[in-house]
Amino acid sequence: MINYQFYPKNNKLPDFLSQVVQVFSEMNRRILNTNRKYRSNDILAECRGGLISIGYKVEGSHNTDGNFIEVPVLFGRNNVLEKSFRADAFNEEDKSVIEVEAGRGVLNNQFLKDLFQACMMQNVDYLTIAVLNEYRTKNRLNNNFDEVCKFFDALYSTDRLKLPLKGVLIIGYDTPVIQGVDESLEEVVEDLNEE
Repeated sequence: MINYQFYPKNNKLPDFLSQVVQVFSEMNRRILNTNRKYRSNDILAECRGGLISIGYKVEGSHNTDGNFIEVPVLFGRNNVLEKSFRADAFNEEDKSVIEVEAGRGVLNNQFLKDLFQACMMQNVDYLTIAVLNEYRTKNRLNNNFDEVCKFFDALYSTDRLKLPLKGVLIIGYDTPVIQGVDESLEEVVEDLNEE
């Protein structure tokens, strides 16, 4: 099942982002009856055709020559690109970037890095972050989609930080085999969170 939330909540989801939600919904229907693990790159691969059809360049596809998508951040002397960040998908016309995360999307705060990088990218007005609805480890169940939404609820409900983005879309997706991490990694993360 797909869940999604657009921020700020007082704005309607733009039509072009509704198409992104549709691509993820179609992907989710296709993979739910499979019997395999899906990592973030696998989810991106499943969405690739749909995203390309709505105008996105997608990492590892024919429209990027199999290369990474580098979105400019800084330009140096003689207008030479000095700093860029990689994106999973980018629609230049809609000024929209997509990042697809699996387990580490919340576990190690990867979604915050995605937010920071999108805020620094030139000509980017919209960020979509796709995370698992639920991420199971050996010892617990993390409601990743809900956790990310709680963060953005707090961010957008205060006047403490203004984002240079017009909107952020959070998509929650399911996989047939719930991702898990080694117990040792989970213990390391728990130790870091307790400090």
